[in-house]
Formats: sequence, structure tokens, C-alpha cells
Amino acid sequence: MEVLENNLKERFQESRKKMEKAAYILKTVAHPVRLAIIDLLSQEGQMGVNDICKVLECEQSLVSHHLINMKLRGILKSQKDGLNVYYELKEKEITKLLACIENCDCNM
Repeated sequence: MEVLENNLKERFQESRKKMEKAAYILKTVAHPVRLAIIDLLSQEGQMGVNDICKVLECEQSLVSHHLINMKLRGILKSQKDGLNVYYELKEKEITKLLACIENCDCNM
């Protein structure tokens, strides 16, 4: 019984780490604009702020706010080229997590 209990504890600890990371990511991207940015970057790779604004039809200040927040939380990375800033996904696994949610049959 003790061996089984230890095995369950080990598996729970591993699972707990995954759940904590998933919760962190979900909290970070819990906004329609952020989800749209991630979807766009997962399809296009690296994109400039102006291009993201045009595709999403959002104000640059709003898009920049979300991009900076996701960068600070480790979801995105950026590269500056002159006056332009280009963003791409740093955490590529995020697309797997979001695909699970998208494929969830929960009548949304």
C-alpha cells in the first residue's frame, strides 16, 4: 500500500507541475485580443506590431499593451529592427494547450 501511495504522490507532483504551468498560461492569455494574437503568430511566425494591428483591426496602443504583457510573462519574444518591433511565440507549446480548448465540446 505504501509503494502505491508513493507512486501516486510522484505522479500527482508531475501532474501538478503541468497544471500549474497550464494555469499560468491560461491566466496570461485570458483575453480575446491575446488569444487572437497567439493564433495569428502561430500561423504566421514573426510579425510586426503594425501588421498585427491591421489584421486584428485593433488600435496600436491596445495591441502593444497585450504584446508587452505577454512578453513580460514569457509567452512571446521580440526583436527590434530600427523603429519596428517584431514578435513571435516563445512558448510554442501554448498552441497545443489552446488547441485542446478549441477542440473541447463544451457548447461554447
